[in-house]
Amino acid sequence: MDVLQAMKTFTAVVEAGSFVGAMEATALSKPAVSRHVNELEGHLGTRLLQRTTRRLSLTSEGQLYYQRCKEVLQAVQEAEAEVGASTGQAQGRLRIGAPQTFGALHLAALWGRFAAENPQVTLDIVLSDRVVDLVEEGYDLVVRIARLSDSNLVSRPLASTRMVLCASPTYLAQHGKPAQPHALEKHDVVSYTYWSSGDVWSFQGPRGEVTVRTHSRIHANNGDTCRAAALAHQGIILQPDFLVHEDLRSGALVELMPEFRATELGIFAVYPTRKQLPLKVRRLIDFLVDALRDPPWGREPSSHV
Repeated sequence: MDVLQAMKTFTAVVEAGSFVGAMEATALSKPAVSRHVNELEGHLGTRLLQRTTRRLSLTSEGQLYYQRCKEVLQAVQEAEAEVGASTGQAQGRLRIGAPQTFGALHLAALWGRFAAENPQVTLDIVLSDRVVDLVEEGYDLVVRIARLSDSNLVSRPLASTRMVLCASPTYLAQHGKPAQPHALEKHDVVSYTYWSSGDVWSFQGPRGEVTVRTHSRIHANNGDTCRAAALAHQGIILQPDFLVHEDLRSGALVELMPEFRATELGIFAVYPTRKQLPLKVRRLIDFLVDALRDPPWGREPSSHV
């Protein structure tokens, strides 16, 4: 039995919450995942996981062993990084998280180039708008679009994006064009479920901050869905310019009230605090900084009508 591989598989099962979920993280078949865990339990002479038809849970021995596995695997990763640094070759598996829409629109085309430049690195890319726990879920790096406040994490800015209030010309022709934020109370809006302030939208205007409670006709937990609803003339959206910049340039969407600025957010590479950052992570951070130095959504000012 390859004990190190079995430890990796066991850790993947714990973090995924299932044997099926661990298949994606390990690129193993379900029988192989089960075999590794069974062999590990046999090797240790104790049960690590309680299995039922509905869920998996760690035994007390499993909880202790899981923490030790994390320490061992981290030490192995750091050792690999040291060797890689001495040879100038980044190597090993990189688990990367990114928001769904941003990941699909602006990161997907970059991974092939990074992989070609770093042939000894394997990529495990997860797209989700959920805020993940980097340490508990085993991420080497995540891209976050936010105002960061977690002092336990290290981040490096990659770019920025501003939230844009906009709607289709057809919707505005039918319902009128709001001239100031409080007019939004009488309009249909399409809101993003994960927006930190919910249906309360804030803007910085000529006389300071203005806050308005909107009334959502459609809620969606995905920016592409909000954009599609706006293009179908269903209401006003507040979405990042990295998503709607092409629609604004083409006239498919119109920016509203440009004198009232919505939130500007940073786009960050976020990674756990470590004594020694693995070469593969350093290479990825530098790669992303360079790739997003001149983002397409910031190259031309949007036109307003």
